[in-house]
This record gives sequence, C-alpha cells and structure tokens, in this order.
Amino acid sequence: MADTDFPFYRRGSASHDESARPPSYVKPKNQDVDEKFALGRRGILVFFTLSVLTLMAALDGTSLSVALPDIAKELNGTAIEAFWSGTSFLLCSTVFQPSFASFSNIFGRRPMILIALVFFCVGAIISAIANNFTYMLVGRSIQGVGGGGIISLSEVIITDLVPLRWRGQYFGILSAMWSVGSVTGPILGGGFAQNVSWRWIFYINFPFIGIGLILVILFLNLKLAPSSLIEKLRRIDYFGTVLFVGSISSFLIPLTWGGVSYPWSSWRTLVPLCVGGAGLLFFAFYEYRFASDPIIPPVIFKNRTATASFIGSVLQGFILWCALYYLPLYYEAVKEYSPILSGVALFPETFTVAPSGMVAGILITVTGRYRWAVWLGWVLSTIGLGLLCLIKVHTSVVGWIFLNIVSGLGLGILFPSLGYAVQASSEPENLAIAVAMFSFFRALGQAIGVAVGGVVFQNRMFSNLMKYPDLAPMAGTYSKDAAGLVQIIKAMADGADKANLKEAYTDSLRTVWIVCCAVSGVALVISLLTEHYDLDRDLETNQGLRGDDETIASEKDLEMRASRMMDPESRPSVW
Repeated sequence: MADTDFPFYRRGSASHDESARPPSYVKPKNQDVDEKFALGRRGILVFFTLSVLTLMAALDGTSLSVALPDIAKELNGTAIEAFWSGTSFLLCSTVFQPSFASFSNIFGRRPMILIALVFFCVGAIISAIANNFTYMLVGRSIQGVGGGGIISLSEVIITDLVPLRWRGQYFGILSAMWSVGSVTGPILGGGFAQNVSWRWIFYINFPFIGIGLILVILFLNLKLAPSSLIEKLRRIDYFGTVLFVGSISSFLIPLTWGGVSYPWSSWRTLVPLCVGGAGLLFFAFYEYRFASDPIIPPVIFKNRTATASFIGSVLQGFILWCALYYLPLYYEAVKEYSPILSGVALFPETFTVAPSGMVAGILITVTGRYRWAVWLGWVLSTIGLGLLCLIKVHTSVVGWIFLNIVSGLGLGILFPSLGYAVQASSEPENLAIAVAMFSFFRALGQAIGVAVGGVVFQNRMFSNLMKYPDLAPMAGTYSKDAAGLVQIIKAMADGADKANLKEAYTDSLRTVWIVCCAVSGVALVISLLTEHYDLDRDLETNQGLRGDDETIASEKDLEMRASRMMDPESRPSVW
C-alpha cells in the first residue's frame, strides 16, 4: 500500500499490526514508519462544510414542532394543516435521499449538493414569508427535498474522501451534528416562537446556506469521469425513480396520518398503504429484472451483513424516534414542563448519543473491528429501554436522568458501527447508494416508529381510561392523540381526575418502551448475522478531490530525493 493509494494521505508514526494489512500489501523498502491517514487543509474545510449542513438540516427537521400552535394561530390554520407543516419536511427528506445519491453517481456530488442547497434555500424563503398554510406546506416540502439531499450526500462524500478504516471518527462527528441538531431544534424553535417570531426558524438558515454555498463552490471540487450530457441523461432510471418516489410516498403518508387525521381502519389509511406496499414490491421486481442502471441496485441486498445492517438501521430509527417523540410528551404532560424545558430534559439521552458515537468510531478505527460495537450497542439499547419502563409519574429528576443515559449510550454506539458494517460489506461501485440507503432506512424507521408508537399508545390509553368511571366517557377522544392530550392535562385543575389521567398517560408510555425494548432485542438477534470484513482497504472512488494526485506525487518525489541523499550507494559518483 503505497503513498499514492490514499488521497489526502499523510505520514504518521502510528504502528499497526502487519497481519492486519491486506494480502497485496508490501511494505516499501527503508520505510520505518507506517502510514496514518489525515485530511489535508482542503479536506478539513470540506468536512466542516458537510458538518454545518448536516446540523442545519437536522435543526429544520425538528425546530418547527413546538412553534406549530403559534403558526396555526397567526396563519388561521387548522390542526391538520399545522400537523402537515411539520410532517411534510420529514416525508420529503426521506423519500428523495436515494434519488440524490443515485444522481450523484451520474452527474457528480458537487452539482447535486448544490441543487440540494438551492431546494433548501427556496423552501426556507417560501416558508419564511408564508401568509397561509398553502405556501407553508409548499415551502416545507421543497425544503425537505433539499434536506434529504444534504443528509444523504454528506455521508456519501465522506466515502469519497476517507479510507474505510478511518471513517468512523468522521461519521461519528456527522452523527453528533445530526443528534445535536435534532435535540436543540425544538429548543431553538420554542425560543424564537416565544421571544421573537416563528419566522426566525427559517431566517436562521440563511447564514448556514450562504456559508455552505461558498465553501462547496470553493473547495468541493471532485473528480468525475468525463461524459456528455446525453450519456448522463441516458443513465437515469426514469421509470424506477418515479415508481420508487410514488410508492414510498403512498406508503409513508398514511403512516403519518393514521390514528391522527384518519382512523387506522379507515379506507383513507389502508388503501394508500396497500397501494404503496404493492408499488414497492413491483419496484423491487423491476429493478432486479429490467433496469439496466437501477436507482437502487438489488445487489446491495444480496450480502448477509449489509441486509442485517439495513434492518438494524430501520429498527434503530424506530427506537430513536420513539424516544425523541414520546419522551418530551412525558415531560410536558406528566411533569408539566414547558416545551423548552422538555427539550432540555432530553439531554441525558441525546447528549450521550453524540459522544458515544464518536468514541465508538475512534475505537473501531484503532482496533479495525466493528462487530463488538454493533453487539454492544444493541445490548445497551435493550437494557436502557427496559430501564425506561421503570419511569413513573413521580420519578425524581435524578431518577429519570439516570434511566435515560444507558439507552442513549447504546443508540449512539450504533450510528458508526452499523455504518461500518454496511460499508465494509459493499463493493466500491455500489458504496454511494449503500450509504444513502443506510440513511434512508434509518429515516424510514423513524416514520414507522412514530406510527407504531401511536397505535400502541392509543390502544393502551383507551383501556387505561376505561378503568376510571369519570374519564371513561372521554376515553376515545383522549386516547386519539398523545401530543394533543398534553394541553388537556395542563388545562385541568389539580384533583383526582388529573392524577388518574397522568397515571394512565405514564402507563401507556411504558407500554411504548416495552415494545421498543422488544424491538431492540430482535435487532440484537439479527445483528448476530453480521460478518467480519477487513477494514484495511484502499480508497476506491472515481470522485475524489481534484489535485490530490499531484500533491501526493510531489511529496513522494521529495521523499525519494531525500532517501537518495541519505543512501551513500545511491549518490552519483564524482569520478
């Protein structure tokens, strides 16, 4: 493995076991120190840009939720319109992630991330100046398309810059940005809505967008094999793209409104759900049998480790979003905290996710092993979710802080470890779409998690309320929406009914945690299928940063000249 094998390669003093090298490795003569990867100055600026953009997209995914009552009041909107203003961003973000990754293989990473930024900017402008919910919904949907492109391409570009062995720390930081943005979003949104204006939730994006555009244009100059525009357009899987976007949208939309806008037994929920599921099955068949350049190559699912990791990603998203969605409701409804304070109360879980993810990524880089992290992550997640089942109405602050820490550690460890398993088991030509699908499946799990959690909560809440004669007449109404019940509880006068309602609410949430604990246990069993792959692999990409080869070649030339100067036998004779 010579210096020219890795772009952005610098020499270091870290020593590695020679047995961990790939079979083709031959240590150069007179080389006394092994190589250690480090991003160059331009690579660091690119990674900084990706981190900022990931933080921005995560902030927008969650910051609007706590401000929706104020927005609905000012724009004279209904509760359903307010609901869709928050949901449309997450739906569009999920649906378009694979498309951006696939198109980036054809047109290049930089053009696609610039397009994603333009979508995000246009959507933010429309939402910021909206005077009714029609414009708000359009703006949030456009912004979600851009957010999905930013999230998926940020992870894909890391695979173009960093060799597999060293990606853990970088993916850990990106995961930390996503985690911090998801948690601080509601706090930021609540602060703007209460103290300034909810429109600042969108205005705050413009500095991020401006900085991102400048840095992407200046520094993200990636190589791409030359081809004509006609050739690129011919490579697009038009039918597959339309079929996938339509089918996954038809599948996800009823998941979000089931039990909220319409009952789960309603044809408005079941018909699009079934149509979307059938469409996805037909999409899989078409991609396997007919697509010449499929948007999602079926070959990425033929690997046992990748398939187990994709399933793990869905289940991780399921659990994580259940926690991020329902824990604040516990703090608001049962503890009667404000929205901002409820966001702060999430810190014991969310601020363990980011550090544990970064530490796990670094340890995987050092050891060259990732399976231990996958298994440890699921074990801690299962134990932590089991501990959450102990939460009661009168659990102390210290109590719920410690009950949240274990699950946060486990879910954080899973971010880099599952990503490593997917990347290590993927072929280089399919790596970009495999990484994007890993991100997509996590987002899909989030949508499924909120839906399943809602069904579990509704059923349990209804049965709990039927136990109390004074609350039984309202059981159907109160159990319909966990979020809507928060304001009802807060508005009630202190007394037996309020205490009983809090007890029923807490018990219903405990049932949600029991389901999440079982899901985590299933994921732990599935993770046992994960195989070991060597992480010491050359960086194989056709979209590395331009200029690296010349820089590496010049450094190599200087090293060779220096070695000749030190070797008496290699000096030219004066005779």
